[in-house]
Amino acid sequence: MSDLGDWFRSIPLITRYWFAGSIAVPLIGKLGLVSPVYLFLWPDAFINRFQIWRPITATFFFPVGPGTGFLYLVNLYFLYQYSSRLETGAFDGRPADYMFMLLFNWICIYVLVLLFLPEILLYVWAQLNRDMIVSFWFGTRFKACYLPWVILGFNYIIGGSVINELIGNLVGHLYFFLMFKYPMDLGGRNFLSTPQFLYRWLPNRRGGVSGFGVPPASMRRAAEDQQGGGRHNWGQGFRLGDQ
Repeated sequence: MSDLGDWFRSIPLITRYWFAGSIAVPLIGKLGLVSPVYLFLWPDAFINRFQIWRPITATFFFPVGPGTGFLYLVNLYFLYQYSSRLETGAFDGRPADYMFMLLFNWICIYVLVLLFLPEILLYVWAQLNRDMIVSFWFGTRFKACYLPWVILGFNYIIGGSVINELIGNLVGHLYFFLMFKYPMDLGGRNFLSTPQFLYRWLPNRRGGVSGFGVPPASMRRAAEDQQGGGRHNWGQGFRLGDQ
């Protein structure tokens, strides 16, 4: 149990609470402690019945059953892997910026009355590490930028929702384009900025746990131009498998 506890405490802070919630809330519904009817997002109940907890519980809830158990584990794995990699890689030492990314994607998803954040994390990570070679099942290897679309096909084969996957990729691309691509590569206006209250709650820190991937060259140049500000200090990071 101590090894399990050490592993859990080693998970980055935001990912740790999100991962724990994604296990606890479905388990509460599965055990019948709270009816699943009160856990998923139901717009009519949220708006007209003032059940304001639904957007929060729906973030963590997954309808686990005989036909969805494997898909739940796959999504839980993606959540742990790619949230950890983002939090300790591109957003290392900047928890407020990472929280802002999650909040932006969360709001966009709820505007569309859907919820599929793991795919958004996967898409953002794949774009920040687009030239990295990743491995998938059966030894297949390809660039990380193709991974979201490979996962889309994989989920379709095992019976998942292609619509949810597409929405997740769309919102992930919206964030990546507005936060990085448009202002840094195309020289456009910066439409997204982390609110100051998040920096007060989650201040930047120097020295992270580890690094996963290296930000694109344009982002590293932006970080060098703003040295000392902290908000765009991407750090070096390491690719998986490097010494």
